[in-house]
Amino acid sequence: MDCKHSQEMMSAYLDAELGAADLRQIEGHLASCAACQAALAELRALQDQIATQATRHAAPEHLKRRIHAALQAERPRQADAQGQRSRRAWPWAWINLGLAGAATAAFAVTLTLYLGQPSANELVEQELVASHFRALMPDHLADVASTDQHTVKPWFAGKLDFSPPVYDLAAHGYTLVGGRLDYLQRRPVAALAYRHRQHIMNLYVWPDAGGRDSAPRAAARQGFHLLRWSQDGMQYSAVSDMNPQDLAEFARLLHDKVTQSAAQ
Repeated sequence: MDCKHSQEMMSAYLDAELGAADLRQIEGHLASCAACQAALAELRALQDQIATQATRHAAPEHLKRRIHAALQAERPRQADAQGQRSRRAWPWAWINLGLAGAATAAFAVTLTLYLGQPSANELVEQELVASHFRALMPDHLADVASTDQHTVKPWFAGKLDFSPPVYDLAAHGYTLVGGRLDYLQRRPVAALAYRHRQHIMNLYVWPDAGGRDSAPRAAARQGFHLLRWSQDGMQYSAVSDMNPQDLAEFARLLHDKVTQSAAQ
């Protein structure tokens, strides 16, 4: 089973609608595919969000009783000249009212589900966490493994349409591990790996289309902490399981390094 086939079957897998053969195939694929594991986690999170936040609407009890009573009271018409009975006359006023109520309820549910869809920021955060999770798999953390910023930064030349700032902050407890190419927001980005004590952090860098500096924005998702900000035409997104205070300290140190470099 390939990833395309696996992801087409994920909804049925989560809803327990697969047959035994398909179930064995997708479970076997998921056991060895980190990308599909991450996609399944995102789909499960979306399913949980809809289940907990979607508003359910039911027809009022009095409306149910009135429609039921009207249907019970209806009787077939007298047989016509040929001895055939005509179709039962339905109480169209009540039926139309019931259909209107059902349509209103359906629209309300659809609107609620639409409003409950992940925002643009939430979708970016889902991508970042999925990429961070994949990077933690064996041999996925760095394409160029080095603690030397002068080795890592030139490695990106010719592979990206921008030059990412690369700094080793080992003196402050954040050691550069290496770098790699990744793909986020429908474009290639630079991913820099750092180690802080026993924690791994991935820093994603790509050009900022808005071009405006923004203060760090913190978030938490699936057990990981995220910090995102913009500076000097670049977007920065840090993801790790380290505590938020250490993540904020890293962002401050990197911000100072970028500011100093721009001033030179």
